[in-house]
Amino acid sequence: MPRSKKGRRGSSKPGMKNGVKGESGPSDDELTSEVLSHCSSASECTSVQEEVVGGEQVDEQTAQEETEDKLKQCIDNLMDKSAKTRLAGLESLRQAFSSRVLYDFLTERRLTISDCMERSLKKGSVEEQAAAATVFTLLCIQLGGGDEAEEGFKMLRPILTAILIDNSASIAARQSCARALGMCCYVSTAEEGEDLIKSLALLESVFMSSYPNKEGTLPTPKPGSPALHNAALQAWSLLVTLCPASRLRVLLDLHIPKLQACLQSSDVNYRIAVGETIALLVELGRDIDEEFEVEDSESMCECLKSLATDGNKHRAKNDRRKQRSVFRDVLHYIENEDFTEEKIRFGLESVYIDSWMRKKIYDAFKEILESGVRHHLQFNPLVRDIFGLGPPLILDATVKANKISRFEKHLFNSAAFKARTKQRSKVRDKRADVM
Repeated sequence: MPRSKKGRRGSSKPGMKNGVKGESGPSDDELTSEVLSHCSSASECTSVQEEVVGGEQVDEQTAQEETEDKLKQCIDNLMDKSAKTRLAGLESLRQAFSSRVLYDFLTERRLTISDCMERSLKKGSVEEQAAAATVFTLLCIQLGGGDEAEEGFKMLRPILTAILIDNSASIAARQSCARALGMCCYVSTAEEGEDLIKSLALLESVFMSSYPNKEGTLPTPKPGSPALHNAALQAWSLLVTLCPASRLRVLLDLHIPKLQACLQSSDVNYRIAVGETIALLVELGRDIDEEFEVEDSESMCECLKSLATDGNKHRAKNDRRKQRSVFRDVLHYIENEDFTEEKIRFGLESVYIDSWMRKKIYDAFKEILESGVRHHLQFNPLVRDIFGLGPPLILDATVKANKISRFEKHLFNSAAFKARTKQRSKVRDKRADVM
């Protein structure tokens, strides 16, 4: 700023005037002039700084208002007669819900959005149905899994179910509905277990059609069915993490032998989903019984070892690499209870993926939130609660100084996650006899 710079230049060394050494210091008038100049400069700096800060606040508020105006327009577009306009509105909402936390904005409009989602699911095209199921899932995550999300889930659950079990519906729409049923049921905080029971049974009815027949032969998959079975199995395995021990024992006995047979599926992605689900079920079995063992574990380990070293040339290179990597991890866990830990960084924090259950839950959120998963880990109270991270951090200069060690944070995250999972399971123990 010109005046400030002039003031600094005017502050000559004592006894200096215009660069020429004088015999005495500056006069009282000169000192007074310098002080006034300095004060004037400081005053100007302060006023400009306040103006900038005020400008930032105005800009932030303006940006917030512009964002909300755009979202309101997207919601209006959901009711447009043009299918193209509705689909564009759904895509814009999907991106916004994935990348930001919008609880306050959405709480007031949740019923309107839910009504629009129901209309799109009932009357929309294949693309519109799939997009609507995804946006509704994101809405439930945004609402924090509380009463608002539960209310919306009860409203849309029948139509999501109808599409999922409709063999004439498109595979893409049925996949999206399977994911929606799994995630929306997972984030629901309802104490009664009816939703969980129904969702588990419904998803089982979909992927169990890939199980071997009485002769032990796998059915010939119909076009698109492996992708649908994959989505249903992934959603089901997410909900299994909420089951009480009494229900888990039944599921382990029923599904592990059948899933082992599905390791021979012709679809690589379904094989991988099956392998990860087996590892998850074994981990849950060991949690409730330290002596838990898989029936005919030698046969299973041989099958896993074959998939972990598969070099079949007629399969795509990337598929072979992905399959080998996953099944090496599954085999190591089944044989040695060894899990390959992963660290997810976001902001100043990190979360440790140190179990198959934790991996399943993180992968489910990552699939629906995509690149926005780290933002939600940082700012979404529901997601932070699920991973035992506590309330969102208030970032200031003291945060770095108070950072705990990596090991302490790891222990805290793991303990909080396990405590929360046990608490959710205890809440659902009321339905153990029913299940």
